[in-house]
Amino acid sequence: MKLSMPLVYAGNPRESADQVVALEKAGLDTIWVAEPYGFDAPTLMGYLAAKTETVEIGAGILNVYSRTPGALLQTAAGLDNVSGGRAVLGLGASGPQVIEGFHGLPYDRPLTRTREVIEVLRAGLRGERLDFQGKTVQVPLPEGQGLGLGKPLKLLNKPERADLPIWVAALGDKNVAMAAEVADGWLPFLYYPEKAQQVWGDPLARGAAKRSADLKPLEICAGGMVAIGEGPETKALLDFMRPLYALYVGGMGARDKNFYNQLACEYGFEKEAKEIQDLYLSGKKKEAEALVPLEWLEAGNLVGPASYVQERIAAFRESGVTNLSVSPASDDPAGTIAQIKEWVS
Repeated sequence: MKLSMPLVYAGNPRESADQVVALEKAGLDTIWVAEPYGFDAPTLMGYLAAKTETVEIGAGILNVYSRTPGALLQTAAGLDNVSGGRAVLGLGASGPQVIEGFHGLPYDRPLTRTREVIEVLRAGLRGERLDFQGKTVQVPLPEGQGLGLGKPLKLLNKPERADLPIWVAALGDKNVAMAAEVADGWLPFLYYPEKAQQVWGDPLARGAAKRSADLKPLEICAGGMVAIGEGPETKALLDFMRPLYALYVGGMGARDKNFYNQLACEYGFEKEAKEIQDLYLSGKKKEAEALVPLEWLEAGNLVGPASYVQERIAAFRESGVTNLSVSPASDDPAGTIAQIKEWVS
């Protein structure tokens, strides 16, 4: 099992990026760089490539709308070159609030667009000319659009790897099935290991049945906060995750279109999901946070005595996770990473 973590920063991401060198030495395999509507991820990824030597540098995630497939190809191939073959391209549809609100683009056919973007990227990484006429992606522009002067082009530079890993962030059945069919890896969120099969078992199986023999087995990356220690003061650290869970379940998306609220319901927390959303959308965030089920927090994170954390690692592994993503809650993040690395190896 590999070990990864998201790059967490508040204000100045460069300061957090500088800490990755110590985490790499401690055994970190992958660092994920998010791009919601803050600084762009590729700039930080390029900075990390220059600062590090072995850690994989993953986009977690780039949306499939705000960059054309050609631009995503350039970015992925460029990052893979400057990192010496350490880039991982995480893709996702994001959500309508970001795509329509921040980028000013219609949130149209997310499943189809993700699939078509991946198909174009794979062709481009193989050094082929981009010639694809799909439902959401057309390169070159078809006859009757633009000046009519476009022709199929291929990337000028030779990509470092034709099989650069492409991961997909997905929660819904159809999107998860698509990821299991065409992606190298899957990035779920707010993951509950013991309930993963119940929620995603069928779509994962449907996608795997259609998976090309040319692809390696699907990788899965999931995890949460990690804190190792005895006593109630360690368990109390779980409360720091309440704002994140409440934000996504209660406020990420419209009342009738919130993927994370639906996930909470599928986990069996229908009553709590509705109450959290009602409170969050009415501005009562603290009250919403208090209703996040402790059961979910304990299952989705790794907080407690060393033996308990090892049990949670085993639960993630048993559910199919191949890359454990952790966010250390300690004064010595590198030391925590070194300890967890020993347990996952």
